[in-house]
Amino acid sequence: MLDLTRLRVLVAVAREGSVTAAAEALHYAQPSVSHHLAKLEAEVGVVLVRRAGRGVILTEAGRLLVARAEEILGQVESARAELAAHAGLRAGRVRLAAFPSALATLVPAAAARLAAEHPEIELALTEAEPPEALTALRNADVDAALIFEHDDPVRGDRRNTTVTPLLDEPLYLVTARGRRWPGPRRELVTHAEQSWIAGCERCREHLVSVCERAGFTPRITFETDDHVAVQALVAAGLGVSVLPGLALQAHRNAGVVTDRLPGDRRRVSVAIYGAPPAARPVRAFLDVLEATVRADGW
Repeated sequence: MLDLTRLRVLVAVAREGSVTAAAEALHYAQPSVSHHLAKLEAEVGVVLVRRAGRGVILTEAGRLLVARAEEILGQVESARAELAAHAGLRAGRVRLAAFPSALATLVPAAAARLAAEHPEIELALTEAEPPEALTALRNADVDAALIFEHDDPVRGDRRNTTVTPLLDEPLYLVTARGRRWPGPRRELVTHAEQSWIAGCERCREHLVSVCERAGFTPRITFETDDHVAVQALVAAGLGVSVLPGLALQAHRNAGVVTDRLPGDRRRVSVAIYGAPPAARPVRAFLDVLEATVRADGW
């Protein structure tokens, strides 16, 4: 039998990179972490971690067990949540991971509605891009994850994850106000020779794909996840970019012009771990989130 506490210790060591950091994260004494690791290795009969300077690295067996341990711990937490929901024992706390532009727009509106309709439920927020948000969900670090996807699904293991689409978010070409262009401003190919400003890794991949469909490869000279900085760079004449609708709702620089890209969008969804029914506080939050999207016309 694998001990859940020892599995949690192994996962913490894998995340933190050292026994000391894992002990701090778990609020354990360092010798206790070392003891749990030694007992786990004795139970499975293989070496799971090796010393590497001041830290540790996982062996191949350790990496395999960590992957399974994350899944096991997530399922245990999901089972606990479902049982608690059935028994009505959870007073109400929802931990949400969401990407920055959602945290600046959709989430505050939903949070206000949740506070009005369910004042007993506490909402805790964490900023995370979709791949990290899904990892946090599988690790039971959050109860729900707001994610976005372009043409390709978010990378990562989606087993035992329920994903509900919320809205289709339009994408916009962002250019400097008052500039003259060699062709129609709203057409991507007009800006083929311009410098381009890219966002996160997945947004950059989509930008390159969109431009290549228009017949050119963009020359990316700046990269930042900050949509405020992107617009400032564009307004200063340092390049052009593509931004999603939520980012432009969160902040609009007066020095830029936006043109919607026909047929291009990214899908915003909410993910929970396990199959419905979710724990009652999580279900209440999901209902509020969906109602906010419908009522406010996101």
